[in-house]
Amino acid sequence: MKKELKTTEGAAPVGAYSQGLVVGDFVYTSGMGPLDPHTGEIVGDDVATQTHQVMKNLGAILAAHGLGFDDVIKSTVHLQDVKEDFAAYNEVYKSYFTQPYPVRTTVGSQLMNILVEIDFVAHKSA
Repeated sequence: MKKELKTTEGAAPVGAYSQGLVVGDFVYTSGMGPLDPHTGEIVGDDVATQTHQVMKNLGAILAAHGLGFDDVIKSTVHLQDVKEDFAAYNEVYKSYFTQPYPVRTTVGSQLMNILVEIDFVAHKSA
């Protein structure tokens, strides 16, 4: 059984997908971009600013189910330009976590007018 997660504090879907789903003790988020949840506009024109907004959006979705960044076990990250932006994105990303960090895959992708998109898998401990 799956339960949809919705919050007005995270960016609203711009297609046929949910912000997040709860399945058992796991929470799966959709890929989040750097959209302001209130205006729908892209926040920032550099990867560091955009990564902060993405993490705020993801944090809001996690919070909708009583979770936080320490509950994240896996992330998938898409960067428009891995070579150019990896270091700046990584500095922002790691500031949201404590060790041990979640497992992560980072890939280069053709993104639509954004520099970064991230999704999470989180686990709610008993």
